[in-house]
Amino acid sequence: MQTNLADFIRNTPDGNEADAILRNCVHCGFCTATCPTYQLLGDELDGPRGRIYLIKQMVEGAPVTRSTQVHLDRCLTCRSCETTCPSGVQYGRLVEIGRKLTEEKVTRPLRQRLTRRLLATFVPNSAVFTPTMRIGQHFRRVLPKKLRDKVPARQRPLEWPTAKHPRKMLMLAGCVQPSMMPNVNIATARVLDALGVETVIAPDAGCCGAIRLHLGYNDEALDDLRANIDAWWPYVEQGVEAIVMNASGCGATVKEYAHLLRHDPAYADRARRIVELTRDIAEILPEFEEALTTVTRRRSVHTVAFHPPCTLQHGQQVRGQVEHLLTALGVEVRLPADSHLCCGSAGTYSLTQPRLSYALRDQKLERLHAQEPQLIVSANVGCIAHLQSGTSTPVAHWIELVEHMLSV
Repeated sequence: MQTNLADFIRNTPDGNEADAILRNCVHCGFCTATCPTYQLLGDELDGPRGRIYLIKQMVEGAPVTRSTQVHLDRCLTCRSCETTCPSGVQYGRLVEIGRKLTEEKVTRPLRQRLTRRLLATFVPNSAVFTPTMRIGQHFRRVLPKKLRDKVPARQRPLEWPTAKHPRKMLMLAGCVQPSMMPNVNIATARVLDALGVETVIAPDAGCCGAIRLHLGYNDEALDDLRANIDAWWPYVEQGVEAIVMNASGCGATVKEYAHLLRHDPAYADRARRIVELTRDIAEILPEFEEALTTVTRRRSVHTVAFHPPCTLQHGQQVRGQVEHLLTALGVEVRLPADSHLCCGSAGTYSLTQPRLSYALRDQKLERLHAQEPQLIVSANVGCIAHLQSGTSTPVAHWIELVEHMLSV
């Protein structure tokens, strides 16, 4: 694709990156076949190819309209198109540039501005989010259904392991997971403990930055990144083996730290080291597969349907590890039809685009239920909560199932 950048963006970091990405696109349209919003809406501008044209027009100086912003807002950033693209177009990075430009050039309606500001302030702030979630869980039964869908039932926390081990890994606790689904973190620590690895958490680490980044608050998102690097760095210097991610959305973002901070001389080198250490728990456990088979035993759950989050299979390009590991532990894993498609959660998408989000959720659940599972498992807190809001079949993180199988 030929480009002719406008003066306002020519020879800037965003302009150079957008230009390189656009030039890789060959207009083939393969991406539309795997785009969830294009499948639902059938509008070229609600598919990757159409959005790429809109962004091309923006960087070439065409007027940026509210319509352009709407089409970019509808994108889930699931990055399924990247997996499909034969030319390696980095659409996820391009759409973030496009969104940044629309935020600068288009004034949103007041209600949207307030909603997005509230989400960007409230959700990543665990000091506010956690007590609010506790109140919501206490009164969950009497909440309106739309609100109840966003408040998962409170878990009875497992016991955090207390053993000390020479091998140590650092884990991101996350901003919402400790209050919404605390047992995901505890289960991760318990499984690693059974394998002789101690899990440590940096108390000053917070949101990975994804929430603010995808809502268009780029400067605040970069501050989140820097704060986490500062919090983690002493542990990195002490020699932790890895930074463990059990929320694939967080993992996909942390693995972008080096790119996002590439022009920050104070953080660029450390960000690269953070990315080198960051691994999803699905990338860590395969090396312990033989040991896991000796410390687990088959329980009552023996058939599961697995929903691989977009941030795992497309964002991190991690595929097959969860299915292989659970199968090795004696669990039958069934993938639904079109398992590459998004469930509609996508961070705050279910709040900003509820109609599309719930349509995708119901479509995903229909295909998961067709597998007749005892349990639905996934790998991201948002996907788990979103799916559970639409089904009576239990939905959990797959690491919780592994923890349940521990015999030690």
